[in-house]
Amino acid sequence: MKVLVTGAAGFIGFHLVKRLLNEKYDVVGLDNINDYYDINLKYARLAETGIYAPEETDHSGGKNRTYNEIAFGSTISSVTNNRYRFIRLNLEDKSALNQLFEQEKFNIVVNLAAQAGVRYSIENPDAYIQSNIVGFLNILEACRHNPVKHLIYASSSSVYGANAKIPFSENDQVDQPVSLYAATKKSNELMAHTYSHLYKIPTTGLRFFTVYGPWGRPDMAPMLFANAITKDELIKVFNNGEMERDFTYVDDIVEGITRLINQDIDKSDLYRVFNIGNGSPVNLMEFISTMENALGKKAEKIMMPMQDGDVKRTWADTNELQQATQYTPSIKLQEGIGNFASWFKAFN
Repeated sequence: MKVLVTGAAGFIGFHLVKRLLNEKYDVVGLDNINDYYDINLKYARLAETGIYAPEETDHSGGKNRTYNEIAFGSTISSVTNNRYRFIRLNLEDKSALNQLFEQEKFNIVVNLAAQAGVRYSIENPDAYIQSNIVGFLNILEACRHNPVKHLIYASSSSVYGANAKIPFSENDQVDQPVSLYAATKKSNELMAHTYSHLYKIPTTGLRFFTVYGPWGRPDMAPMLFANAITKDELIKVFNNGEMERDFTYVDDIVEGITRLINQDIDKSDLYRVFNIGNGSPVNLMEFISTMENALGKKAEKIMMPMQDGDVKRTWADTNELQQATQYTPSIKLQEGIGNFASWFKAFN
């Protein structure tokens, strides 16, 4: 079975590619390797799966390594796994995307590519419309004209906005997003519903809840906190620490996605949306304390007000996904942060 994973140089995409290769899938990874955050982290993730620029001869990897650039349109085979190839491509490039689908004839598509970040969407809204709306439309059109068994795509817990009811359920009202990022993710769900209805494309949207773990994004709390703590810098604690997040370890996320990939689709239920989270919110101050213990160092904190587009609490009701796939998250916070801290020390 051949799987396309978009966002393959990203945090979740990288971990999913590794899991699928371990399970003997044929995988094509796609990413535009944009500079929203340090591209060397993205290239380092690719290197972990054997993907290097053609002119590179030093495959030693390692921390603080500068990697050669992969050109747009280049398809590169992994030097460590003959079932993996990577292509650098923008989802907005409709013609190139359609050509890829026509050539590869994918069985499964997992669309994790998106412009991420709630706060950044306030500063740079155009990037979100191009990547998250236009790019996702092109994915849907490619699946329409090159039928696939299943399209799985990343939504977000941010669609719940300032919802006061907890835990968040897929049946809750999600028509009041508080950031453009959230609005684009809700739009993806509506677009997928339309294509499932009109063209019988099986689609499953996953509302991710605060994913963390090794190789995580530098703009997310674990990396921000770890960097600041180790450098004796102040960490910003928003809403004076009165925040709760349903922190979910990346391996649990990947387990849920893999179960969906392996699942036979019920033709009577072509459109689905699931929460995918840990199902147990953690206070931000407890999270920071766990990080301090894992790094063996105290944090210097500065209390900040709530940021525009942010929400006070997230909490996933995962009963629907559990019923559909027997998904049960297994990594507790202390173990997950310990794994992250070990990777952080080695990589940095």
